[in-house]
Amino acid sequence: MTEIEERQVVVFELGDEKYGTDINTVREIIRMPTVTQMPGTPEHVRGVINLRGRVIPVVDLRTRFRLPATELTADTRVLVVDIAGESIGVVVDAVTEVRRISSGSVESPGATATTEESFYIEGIAKQDEHLLILLDLERALANQVPAQTTATADSAAA
Repeated sequence: MTEIEERQVVVFELGDEKYGTDINTVREIIRMPTVTQMPGTPEHVRGVINLRGRVIPVVDLRTRFRLPATELTADTRVLVVDIAGESIGVVVDAVTEVRRISSGSVESPGATATTEESFYIEGIAKQDEHLLILLDLERALANQVPAQTTATADSAAA
């Protein structure tokens, strides 16, 4: 008899869709702070924030995934994630829960997610009345925040 593997994911919303990412990637969840815009950055990089003395870049996940922009609300949150040893803030519409996902409930995204932009989708988890899109944020954000953004922000903060 084999044991069904489980993992914990942080569940968040972008529009009407629910997404999940491995809890081990998420360092903390914060309310939307004031973001300092940086000139010359890609459209999906909102700017940088000062988080307890550390300057970190902030990426708008809606823009990164080419979703329509919306106004920030009281539910808007920033997931502070650790990507390749660097802290990056990720703006999401809301964070709803931490959930255990069994490997048996996860299916491959299949042929619908074979574009160059969708390689960061790990799978689709069947949950009660909805589907949960599982993301690999390390893949989704790799090379999305230029090193110069962090370096420029760090020197500006000094």
